[in-house]
Amino acid sequence: MISLLLKCLTGAFAVLLIALASQSRYFVLAGLVPLFPTFALIAHVVIGSSRSVTALQTTALFGLWSLIPYAAYLSTVYFLSTRTSLSMTLFSAVVVWVVCAVLMLVVWFRVFSQQ
Repeated sequence: MISLLLKCLTGAFAVLLIALASQSRYFVLAGLVPLFPTFALIAHVVIGSSRSVTALQTTALFGLWSLIPYAAYLSTVYFLSTRTSLSMTLFSAVVVWVVCAVLMLVVWFRVFSQQ
């Protein structure tokens, strides 16, 4: 239970940092805070302590692959932000992320499930 509480507090702290950064003159930091590997650290501790080193390496590699949909999301936000409304920009970016994530998963499981 304490572990779950700490995870919740960590997430709440990240949200607080994003809110504070977005209100400051260093508002761009709000884009960096979500990239702190809070949840990756949790996942790596769990996998590293319950599975093999190979499983941890595979998880890290998959994490690198997951940057592809995120880059597609950010690119969409960047290019649509001056062309459409905020809601349409973010909706489109999320759709692009989902499509890229599904494609990434299909490729991942076809390539790596054969090993």
